[in-house]
Amino acid sequence: MRSPAGSLPRVVVFGEALTDLIRQDDGAHWLARPGGSPWNVARVAAGLGVPAAFAGAVSGDVFGDELARESAAAGLDLRFLQRLDYSPLLAVVPSTTPPRYFFVGDDSADLHFDPAALPAGWLEAAEVVHFGSISLAREPLAARLVAEAQRCREAGRFLTFDPNHRSPMGPGYRTTLERMVRLADAVKCSEDDLAGLFPECAPQEALRRLRGWNPAALVLYTRGAMGMTLLSSAGDLYQPAFHVAVADVVGAGDACMGGWIASRLLRPGASLSEHLAFAAATAAAACRHAGAHAPTPEEVAQVRSR
Repeated sequence: MRSPAGSLPRVVVFGEALTDLIRQDDGAHWLARPGGSPWNVARVAAGLGVPAAFAGAVSGDVFGDELARESAAAGLDLRFLQRLDYSPLLAVVPSTTPPRYFFVGDDSADLHFDPAALPAGWLEAAEVVHFGSISLAREPLAARLVAEAQRCREAGRFLTFDPNHRSPMGPGYRTTLERMVRLADAVKCSEDDLAGLFPECAPQEALRRLRGWNPAALVLYTRGAMGMTLLSSAGDLYQPAFHVAVADVVGAGDACMGGWIASRLLRPGASLSEHLAFAAATAAAACRHAGAHAPTPEEVAQVRSR
């Protein structure tokens, strides 16, 4: 949902928007699709009825043109999208089952994003601010985003974080990871994230370390078809996965995060278990479509009614 004229969005998502170059089954062709975890989170929130914006920079070429068109089609607030004359950020996807990625983007547009150029008053209007993915592992952008997250924390905004582990997150990323967890009100991480971020640990030890940095934060721990668990200081809640016909799992984690954010804003009186179920249903609805999909409220309701 686009913000009404003159108003500012309730959700602002910082990070990267990029183009996925996806290898096709014949091995001879590649399909270009707009994507990027933070951009997907923003689209999901907007598609579920929350005024949302993606705050990031994209190139001024055909790749950036498509990202801008799809952002407009998703109802995102385009005042937060910066178009710059630098090269595009690309994610080369040789496999979608399981998803595998590597990134191409030396001095690309995303690295030149300027938070100071965002619309005046956005921080006062925002209720949830989300950060995550490789934007926090790509300098000089990462330092700007961590500083912005600190500013959001000091302003009392509800801050969500999804590390979304990818190959650029080497050993030096651990400092950024810890700082972002300490700033966040809610952290989403998957089994694969924990394995990549804490390769020296078993999953439960990795969770213990992560929670030790910020015991007050909510942690959404996702395990695909095994469901997900919300860990909090008040105890743990388990949510089984909704069973659907899966086209692929690309963007399922982003849909989960976007569904979680949307549920909290649209149903502030709902319980944590209800928010968790809505997030799981949003992820399942996304899996019914090939590629990263932003489910409609009707699709989520259909999954929940099964």
